[in-house]
Amino acid sequence: EKQQDKIVSPMPGKVVKIPVKVGDRLQAGDIVVVIEAMKMQSNYKVTSDCTVRDILVNEGDSVNANQVLIVLDIIKED
Repeated sequence: EKQQDKIVSPMPGKVVKIPVKVGDRLQAGDIVVVIEAMKMQSNYKVTSDCTVRDILVNEGDSVNANQVLIVLDIIKED
């Protein structure tokens, strides 16, 4: 599955950790955000190389289903 240019929360929850910052270059498998929902923590990872363009939430924020959390710039492989 190709990485989309944004990370979206699949369900309501709370942002536990954002281990990246704007401008970071990420590699496939890197964790970009940790969300706690229904007492379980989920790590959201990127599936392809990209950079962090924008972070729209803060640690501790409550988020809704389908809320955009992080915007990415996908690095195109030549």
